[in-house]
Amino acid sequence: MHSSRPVNFRTLDLNLLRVFDVVMEERHVTRAAQRLSITQPAVSNALRRLREATNEELFIPTPTGVAPTPHALALWPTIRTALANLQDALAPQAFDPKAAGNTISFTLAMADATAALVVPALARRFLEDGVHVGLRIVPLTTRDPREMLEQGRADVAIGFFPDIVTLMGQPGGEAFRKASLYVSQYLCVMRRDHPLAAPEALTLDAYCAAQHLRVSFAGRPHGFVDDALAALGRQRTVAITVNSFFTGGLAVQQSDLLTVLPNSFIPATGISSLLASRELPFKLPHIDISQVWHVRHELDAAQRWLRQMLSEAAATVRAGTPTPPVLQ
Repeated sequence: MHSSRPVNFRTLDLNLLRVFDVVMEERHVTRAAQRLSITQPAVSNALRRLREATNEELFIPTPTGVAPTPHALALWPTIRTALANLQDALAPQAFDPKAAGNTISFTLAMADATAALVVPALARRFLEDGVHVGLRIVPLTTRDPREMLEQGRADVAIGFFPDIVTLMGQPGGEAFRKASLYVSQYLCVMRRDHPLAAPEALTLDAYCAAQHLRVSFAGRPHGFVDDALAALGRQRTVAITVNSFFTGGLAVQQSDLLTVLPNSFIPATGISSLLASRELPFKLPHIDISQVWHVRHELDAAQRWLRQMLSEAAATVRAGTPTPPVLQ
C-alpha cells in the first residue's frame, strides 16, 4: 500500500518509533514485546498504527518472525539516530572504561593477520590507561560481515571488505557504518633461500610455474590472486590451502611453496628474517583495513569509545608500516 498523503508529525506518537526500532533489531514481534515489557498484541497494534501513519508497509511475516520492507530499511537509520540523539540529550551517556570493569565486554571479529597487529596495540593501551573491560576476539571468515554484526555475534568487524561500500548501498546496507584504519599491500613471500628470492627471478612466468599456498579464511578454491591471474589469461598451481596467515608463513618458510601475505603482517610472523618478500609480477588492489559496525551502536558511548581505541591502535600500525606505492 502506498499513498502520497503526508505523515502528520504533530499527531505521531513517538513511542511507535521506539517499538519500530526494537522490532527492527529483533525481527520478531514476541521478542520485541519481551524487551519492551509490553504484550505481543500491543507491539502489533503499534506497528499497525505506524503503518497507517506512514502510509507504507513496514514488515512482512516470515516463518521465523518478520522481515522489514525496503521502506522500513530506509527509515531505520534515521529513526535510530533520532532516538539516540533524544536519549543523549535527555539522559546523556558517559562511559568510563576505568570504572566499567568486567561489567562491559566487547566482541571483535578479525583475521589472524589483523589481530596480530591490532590486539597488541590495544593491550598496551589498556594496560597504560588502567582499562579493564572485557575483550573477546573471534575469527573473521567472510568478506561480508553484515550478518554477524546484525545478529550481534560481534560488535565490530575489522578486516579487508572490498565490496562493503557497494553492499552498504543496497537495501539493508543503510544499517552499517565503516571507517578506514590502515592500508597495506600484498607481497609474494617465500623462504629466504628460495630459487625465486632474487628480485629479478620473480617473473610472471616463474610465478605461474611455481607451487603455491593459498590463504583463504573460508577455504574457498580461489581468491584475489587467482582472479588477477585469470584476467591476464594465466593461472597458478595451488598445492595447499590454509585459513591462517600465520600457518601460511610457517609453511612457506619450510618448503619451496610461494604465498601472498600483507606487507604489514610479515614482521608479526616472528620469522621475517627467514622469509623473503617480493613485489608481485602483476597488480593487486591495496588492502584497506576497515572497522565496520551496525548503526544501532552508532551513538552508544561505550561503543564510540571502543571504535576510538581501534582507530588509535591502527595509528601505531600505520606508523610501523611502509606506505604502499600507488599502483597505476
